[in-house]
Parts: sequence; C-alpha cells; structure tokens
Amino acid sequence: MFYMAMSFIWVFMILLSVGSSFFFGTGEQVSKAALEGAAEAVQLCLSMAGILCLWSGIMEVMRRSGLMGTLSRILRPILALLYPQFKHDNSVMEPLSANVSANLLGLGNAATPMGIQAATQMNRTCPGVATDPLCMLVVCNTASIQLIPATIAGVRAAAGAAAPFDILPAVWLASVCSVLAGISAAKLFQHIWRDSLQ
Repeated sequence: MFYMAMSFIWVFMILLSVGSSFFFGTGEQVSKAALEGAAEAVQLCLSMAGILCLWSGIMEVMRRSGLMGTLSRILRPILALLYPQFKHDNSVMEPLSANVSANLLGLGNAATPMGIQAATQMNRTCPGVATDPLCMLVVCNTASIQLIPATIAGVRAAAGAAAPFDILPAVWLASVCSVLAGISAAKLFQHIWRDSLQ
C-alpha cells in the first residue's frame, strides 16, 4: 500500500512538472535539464562507489573481527532503556544493536536490513500495528547518530571537496540534536496518545 501511494505521488509530480513546462513554454529547458541530471546522477554514483565499497569493507572487517559485536554489546544497555519490552529478547536486540552500530558508522545501506529484521521481530506481538517500540525504532533509525558519515563524505568527495570529512563536528552535533529531539517527540506523543485513550 505504501509503495503504491509513493508511486502515485511520483507519477503525479512528474506529470505536473511536464504539464507545467508545456504550459509555461519551458519544455525544451526541462527536457535538457532531465537529460543532464540523468547523466550527472550516473557520474555521481560511479564516483561514490569507491568510498562506499571502502567503508562497507571496513564494516565487514569489523564484523568478522568481533568489533561490531563489541560495539553492539556496549549499546545494548542504552537500547534496553529505549525498548524495555524487548530487553530480554535476543531476536530483537541483536539486529537492533547491529542496526544502530551500522548507523553510527554512517552505513545506512548496511543498517537497513538489520532495522527491517528488528521491526519484523517487534511486529510479532501486534501484527499490522505501529506499536510504541516500532515507532521509536523508525525515529531512531531515521535520526541516527553518525560517528563516521561515510555516505555524505562520499558525496562530498565526488563533488570535488578537498577534505570530505571536515564536516565531522557539524554532523556529530546535528545528529545528536536530531536523535534527542526525535526520542523526546516519540516519548511525548506516546504519553499524549495514552492520555487521549483514557
């Protein structure tokens, strides 16, 4: 259902853009921009491939050497506070810890499968219902703290930045603020929702 809705939204946006370009007489410029944008997108993807492969390789080395497991064990007490319902459930906590660890390293593509696995395990208790822990997972996964923003650094390197990692302090501050704001909002709305049901 979600994918169907997104498909309709994208088709609507494309049709609106094309229709507007013909209405305002800018069809030629829009066509040229679309072709140039497609070519630049391919170049950007190829430029980013190297740095993404590098950090994915580092992540795999960390996983095989046990460093990922150590990081997951360090994070587990913090995650137990956020997800008290599942603190003794290894089928939820293990993929959840791996998801947060991957997000800390800025590897969203590696974090996504673990997040989906954790969400699937959480959903066993209430199938089809967005429970409080499931909403918290979405919030924390969306506004994750990144120690090493590998993907952003890859984009900056592909765009010709001389020092792609010089954004680290800003990324740390922004990601900590976003996570704290997200968790606070999720907790607040949980209480508001419960109060409205009483």
